[in-house]
Amino acid sequence: MEDFQQIFPITKAKRNFLDIVKRMEEEDETIAITKNGEPVGVLMCMSRYEALLETIEILGDKEILRSLEESKKDFASGRVFDHDEVWEE
Repeated sequence: MEDFQQIFPITKAKRNFLDIVKRMEEEDETIAITKNGEPVGVLMCMSRYEALLETIEILGDKEILRSLEESKKDFASGRVFDHDEVWEE
């Protein structure tokens, strides 16, 4: 469970729920909840949750992944434009 900033047993989470939610929002933390030492749930702020859903959507779209792979090849071969070239009139 290294991807979590905090890990709380469920009994502690119940006692301190409002403080945990406030801290989670302020620190943008992902918090694991455990029961009998085993992970059973996750708390995260809404912006992180929405970003996670967007990432899943992107990874599930073959057309976007194909486009990203083409962009990666273009970048590696030097087929890129700098800021001034893109925005010149």
